[in-house]
Amino acid sequence: MENKSHALAAGIFVLVLTAMLIGMAFWLTRDTGSYHDYELSTGDNVTGLQLQAPVRFKGVPVGKVTRIGFDPQAPGNVLVQLAVREGTPVTPTTFASLAYQGVTGLAFVLLDDDDQPQPVVPPGEDGIDRLPIKPSQLGRLSESAPAILAGVEDATKRFNDLLNDDNQKRIAIALENIGKAANNLAVLTERVQVTMTERVDPALAAMPRTFEQANVTLRSLQGAAGDISGAAQQIGTTAARLNEKDGPLDRLAEGTGALSHAVDVLGNSTLPRVNRVSDEASRAMRQLGRTVTGINDNPQSLIFGNGQARPGPGEQGFVAPPERAPAATAGASRP
Repeated sequence: MENKSHALAAGIFVLVLTAMLIGMAFWLTRDTGSYHDYELSTGDNVTGLQLQAPVRFKGVPVGKVTRIGFDPQAPGNVLVQLAVREGTPVTPTTFASLAYQGVTGLAFVLLDDDDQPQPVVPPGEDGIDRLPIKPSQLGRLSESAPAILAGVEDATKRFNDLLNDDNQKRIAIALENIGKAANNLAVLTERVQVTMTERVDPALAAMPRTFEQANVTLRSLQGAAGDISGAAQQIGTTAARLNEKDGPLDRLAEGTGALSHAVDVLGNSTLPRVNRVSDEASRAMRQLGRTVTGINDNPQSLIFGNGQARPGPGEQGFVAPPERAPAATAGASRP
């Protein structure tokens, strides 16, 4: 009897403890917030969406999924009821979509805003507001799957047309030509390597000597430039000295002015006098020339003057002079 009482007490303790744990779980999981109900009507597949799935607005948890069923107003559509916490900024631009959590396959409802207002969805029969829903990425992929498959089929057909017998022959010829080109390229590479080894490498080896000679030449040019700079400085100093006040240039200018004055005096007074003396000397020389010519023609004029000369013996018109008496006769006749 005592064992039965201990077993009964233990059972009652377990039941009480279980009830307390259940009550604590309800107390911990209770939600005292205020919610606003919304509905979503979609024709997409909602695989992975379960009751109590989170509802997020731009990634922030704002509610949960309270019911999943079929839409009586749109046969074939799934009706999802949401409980969204009050204060969530649901606006006319807000829309809903299904998103998936990584690779787990679990879905949740994602609320987001668009740049433009969304089309207004009338409430259902129960009067709950409905939000517009956009296809999820999986839904868009499912919608575009036929187009993708058609494109793949078309690409496959074109690829098969590309690999027909004629094109295969052309491809074989092209591959053969590519092989020949590769062989030619190998030969060219070998020749280039030989050229690099026999010509370019010696030229590169001679480059340091060339650079050294170039450095010597540059140093010589620098020395010449220094000499030219010194000469230019000396020329500048000389030019400065020449341009000094009362310097050589001023003195040369003064000498040039004096020479110009002397030339003016010579041209205005001396040259006319020299010209007159030259004219008189010319007249005298002409007169002297005529005199010399006359003397040459009649030398007797120096003795007898300019009269006509008597003809000499043997000349035409010569007349002998009369004979004179002897001197004795002439003396005897005197008394």
